[in-house]
Amino acid sequence: MKTMNKALVGLAVQAALLSAPLMAQEQSAKKETNTLEKIEVTAQKRTQSIQEVPISIAALSGERLQAIFSAGDDVQALANRIPGLYAESSNGRVAPRFYIRGLGNSDFDLAASQPVSIIMDDVVMENVILKSFPLFDVQRVEVIRGPQGSLFGRNTTAGIVKFDTAKPGQSFDAFVKAAGGTYGTMNFEGAVGNAINDEWSFRLSGLSQNRDDWVANDFTGEEDAMGGHHENAGRLQLLYENNDFSALLNLHTRDLDGTASIFRANAVSTGSNDLNSSYDRDRVSYDKGDNNFQKYRSHGASLKLEKGFDGFSLTSITAYETADGRGKADVDGGVAGVGPGLIPFDAVTEDQLNDLKQFTQELRVASEGTRGYDWQFGAFFFDSSFGVTSIDGLYGASTVYHDNYTWAVFGQGSYDLSEQLSLTGGLRYTYDEKDFRVGAQNVGGACLFLDFNGDGITECQIQDYDDINVDDGQLSWELALNYNLTNSTSLFSRLASGFRAQTIQGRNVAFEGAPTTADAETITSFEVGMKSDLLDNTLRLNVALFYYEIDDIQISAIGGEAQGNSLLNADSGEGKGFEIDLEYLATDNLTLTAGYGYSDTELQDDDQTVAPCGGAGQCTVLDPMVNGQALIDGNPFPQSPKQIVNFTARYAVPMGDDGEFFVFTDWAFQGKTNLFLYDAVEFRTKDNFEGGLRIGYENFSHDFTVALFGRNITDEDNIKGAVDFNNNTVFVNEPRIVGVEFKMNFY
Repeated sequence: MKTMNKALVGLAVQAALLSAPLMAQEQSAKKETNTLEKIEVTAQKRTQSIQEVPISIAALSGERLQAIFSAGDDVQALANRIPGLYAESSNGRVAPRFYIRGLGNSDFDLAASQPVSIIMDDVVMENVILKSFPLFDVQRVEVIRGPQGSLFGRNTTAGIVKFDTAKPGQSFDAFVKAAGGTYGTMNFEGAVGNAINDEWSFRLSGLSQNRDDWVANDFTGEEDAMGGHHENAGRLQLLYENNDFSALLNLHTRDLDGTASIFRANAVSTGSNDLNSSYDRDRVSYDKGDNNFQKYRSHGASLKLEKGFDGFSLTSITAYETADGRGKADVDGGVAGVGPGLIPFDAVTEDQLNDLKQFTQELRVASEGTRGYDWQFGAFFFDSSFGVTSIDGLYGASTVYHDNYTWAVFGQGSYDLSEQLSLTGGLRYTYDEKDFRVGAQNVGGACLFLDFNGDGITECQIQDYDDINVDDGQLSWELALNYNLTNSTSLFSRLASGFRAQTIQGRNVAFEGAPTTADAETITSFEVGMKSDLLDNTLRLNVALFYYEIDDIQISAIGGEAQGNSLLNADSGEGKGFEIDLEYLATDNLTLTAGYGYSDTELQDDDQTVAPCGGAGQCTVLDPMVNGQALIDGNPFPQSPKQIVNFTARYAVPMGDDGEFFVFTDWAFQGKTNLFLYDAVEFRTKDNFEGGLRIGYENFSHDFTVALFGRNITDEDNIKGAVDFNNNTVFVNEPRIVGVEFKMNFY
């Protein structure tokens, strides 16, 4: 704790130093004709201005959000678009892995637990498949940084990404959007909402994202064999409102037929982390994997009931989610004995998610907040079950089953100590229980390369694993202060705790290994910050500095020479850094935004080792080695960008009396990032960046927009992740997509 105390003092001093010049700048600002719009968020489960909440929050909406997804990208497109937020996946358009302030989980399994919680329309999406539900008709995205254990519970040690979709209303509201681009990209999105009568209204939204296959398979001679996707999703919402009572029913569905991640064997050479001459974005050579197909479906429903009483309101949110599907991949990225490069053996896996069911129930009572204080308290219940079948080309098919049961009670209150100073405190007790059992093992497997009996032929070794049950109860808390320095500048500080529940990982069963478990991790986080609207509300500048310590941090030892996927607890982890969010109306025609996030993370465990890359001399390990294992003490968290920088600019000029011509560009930069727990020259990235561009015309009288767009306009080849057990395999970002988009609103 000594290091934490020193860091807290340092952060507080830096925050104070930052505030002085900014206050002077505000006092000397000149009047501008335009002002920034007020951004409202629900980070504390009630509607508040983003500038009033004593938490580090960033929000995306409007044109910035639309531009990111104009080429039909999945939720991973949010990576690096907000300071401190990163996302990646080795499972194509499903199972995204999110990281906030460097903290996440690089486990690729369908049963993986993550410290970043995804909340969609007030419902937690716990399983990694549910986290990938496509985004459409979205009103706002909120990224809430730091542990959120008081109001949102376990598995929020890093923070929350919260999606709120557009809701029904009594007025007619509709839009249609169509886009076409390179690689056969065709995207359609639309919504319509209106009153049914004085009490009932509806909103129907839909999405169709399509791209042709464009990657050739040289081994089979197939052109355009993989790389495409067909994603369809829909949402129907019915809203009933009568005086002080409302009921919102949300029905949603999703159907994906696409391509899993495309793995590229030996695309980096030993001693280098640059893509080499064997890499060709448009071509691979696969003998397995059935061209890396991917098929998933999910359906869900939620019912939100709100009843107002004298001085308080009662809210109930009931939700049920289901999902299933499968994907297959040639994970060695080539052909054993053929290449590209040295591939010691073929490796193909298929993963199946079987009958996922998730039920959640939340009850919450909240005050109206009209007397200088706010309060809310409630209870939460969570129950989920699913099976995961892993099919390997040699070991056959093995199935494991996971059950998770959670309940919690929570409360939070805010009190105005004076006209300038308010205090917020929260408590939550959570009980979490997980059960694990093994079903069929190694069905259809030969395991011929395992010669235990000396006769050259060995059947898979079926083992009798006991059922596993783990449970834990934890108290999470927070304490925050918010001080209004002026009418447009506030300072805040927040001390908070949280925990990620104990975890069970059974993937090793498919490879004749034992399941592994990890105890719950707990985090203590401190942050200070400033939120300000300066220059007569034309410049918004928000700054936060943070420090956190994690006890018993959960880590996933993946791949390596052991070819495993095992859970471990390291002694501790540490993270420190800061974020800056800026929005500036420079002129009546020019709007600028910029963000910078710095995260310095470190694993702390004197004795913790993991298996490094497989194969003699395959990669250049920089860590100390102990009995063939890499000592990871002092290493950064895996997939934790040290720096994230983003920038947007929009310039518009009037055209006639009712329109404008505009140019919008957005850029994101990702600093040095280690891909694994161990440190190796080949498995680190640096200086990745992507840019986007929109050039178009907007007509205000007829409310339509037509624009040319480009994503990854410089066609960067950025390494997103790697597979290290067989050869130096990597997977990369999406190619440049250029197209045209048309959108029209109706009122």
